[in-house]
Amino acid sequence: MELPGLAFAVRMFICFSVSVDGYPNGRIREACTSMIPCHGSSPQPSPEHIITVNGTEFKPGDSIEVHLSGPDFEGFFIQARNAEHLDSPAVGSFILNSAVSHTSKAKKKYVKVYWVAPRDAPKHVQFLATVVKKYKTFWVKIPGPVVSQPNAPFPTTPLYTTSQAISMSHSVSYLTKPFNASGCGNMKFCIRNPSNCNPGSASCFFLSFQQERSSVLVEMSGASEGYLAFALSYDQWMGDDDAYLCINEDHHVSVSTAYLKGRSPPVLDSENALEDVSWRLVDGILQCSFRRSIRLAAYKGRFNLDASYYIFLADGEASEGGPIYKHRRQPLITNGMYNVTGIPQDIGGSRSPRLIKAHGALMFVAWITTVSIGVLVARFFKPVWSRSFLFGKEMWFQVHRMLMLTTVMLTSISFVLPFIYRGGWSKQAGFHPYIGCTVMALTIFQPLMAGFRPSPHAPRRQLFNWLHWSTGTTARILAVVTMFLGMDLPALDLPDPWDTYTMIGFVAWHVGIDVLLEVHSYRLIRKAELVEDDRVQILQSLTSAEAEGHLFKQVVLTIYVCGNIVFLIAFLAAISQI
Repeated sequence: MELPGLAFAVRMFICFSVSVDGYPNGRIREACTSMIPCHGSSPQPSPEHIITVNGTEFKPGDSIEVHLSGPDFEGFFIQARNAEHLDSPAVGSFILNSAVSHTSKAKKKYVKVYWVAPRDAPKHVQFLATVVKKYKTFWVKIPGPVVSQPNAPFPTTPLYTTSQAISMSHSVSYLTKPFNASGCGNMKFCIRNPSNCNPGSASCFFLSFQQERSSVLVEMSGASEGYLAFALSYDQWMGDDDAYLCINEDHHVSVSTAYLKGRSPPVLDSENALEDVSWRLVDGILQCSFRRSIRLAAYKGRFNLDASYYIFLADGEASEGGPIYKHRRQPLITNGMYNVTGIPQDIGGSRSPRLIKAHGALMFVAWITTVSIGVLVARFFKPVWSRSFLFGKEMWFQVHRMLMLTTVMLTSISFVLPFIYRGGWSKQAGFHPYIGCTVMALTIFQPLMAGFRPSPHAPRRQLFNWLHWSTGTTARILAVVTMFLGMDLPALDLPDPWDTYTMIGFVAWHVGIDVLLEVHSYRLIRKAELVEDDRVQILQSLTSAEAEGHLFKQVVLTIYVCGNIVFLIAFLAAISQI
């Protein structure tokens, strides 16, 4: 009975991780030759599993029963090869293919398969197996028995034995002390975030390159319970990049190379050219170092280190099985292209693109400062500035109109920046862009509606007042919601929980001032009603009590503007630091 599914299983094992979150790397032939799974780790040195067969001789067309047994394992991969040339391609077939593999992640202790000898079978055939216990724990090319054709002469070359089972791991050592920044800008090229931070600090992300003849020593450090990674790129977008990862799995750190294709998860290489690998994991700070040659022509996907690149530095979570998750926040990206083997420098970077920073800054200016002040002026300062004029119009109206037109202008400019950056709509920003578009529509509609404002005594003036107020209030509420959502997006991730508390503080500040002025206005009206029922006549005559009320409002407005500026500066400073 043939099992066509095994053909797919081979590819699934070689180019997918054992976890359900595995990623294909597309290098099927290369992996089948090396028998090394693309799990970004090194094989174990001493096999725990054995291969047995039901016979020692075969003829072309015969079927040999092959058994694989040992402690629990999740995946396996068996090949039959010429015993005298084990680097040659697999021979024969397991029903349909020249190799068989696991078809599920279910744990197993024993597997039985059938190998069919081809017509042109070599005189001696040896079975080899790769066994995966879990994602990062596996054995490669476990040698099995040799089966021979009748009357075949004894092999002229030594056969592959258990003691020769493949061990691809380079020497790995443990760092006894944390990295330091001495030599940054003088002897080595460094990237630090925040600028000039200490690599031994949990708040510091650090990456350094130090050239030593024809190789480069790389050091990477940062607070991470999952992984740290950096990548070399020809642009500031993820994709077609040369990546290096330090992954924490069960308090053991593995260092791997990978290739980034598009915006897909990284493809971990089955083998890498990194040497002198060391790592340290203390108090949540992950540090790793390694050495690699400046030029690696034999390794596809590895960039030469004597050219200029944008440099990405990212961190994120890793599952217990080993696969990594997408970084929750934007990677740190250098502002320019740098040659890490050139003149040593000590630089920083940004976790937010400049266009997105500008978007956030302009929106904060518009919806924290200009619109908030403009609303208070229109609502509470008509009687205060009713006799003051600016450009032929009442001052309160001119101030209100200028602030609101400034809000429209800032919002419109800010609105288009994310579309320019993304080149279209962002599907990863949640509700932020949808609510933002609603705010933009209301922002445009509000001044258009104001242009058709009826005269003060027109029958429809009351309807206009309610529409104008409700549209503006809705826009302001939605704008605050949009800012709350935008502050935690990966492209502009302000510090948590500082950003939430500060925005709550601003909302409380604005509502508090609004309530204070509302209560004050109500008390003035009540005083006027005690003197005379005709409120309009009383408000038109400037009394001493009314003058005191005007002074109070002006003092409150001054304090409010100063407070708004403090909140605005706090947000702008936070944006500049990411």
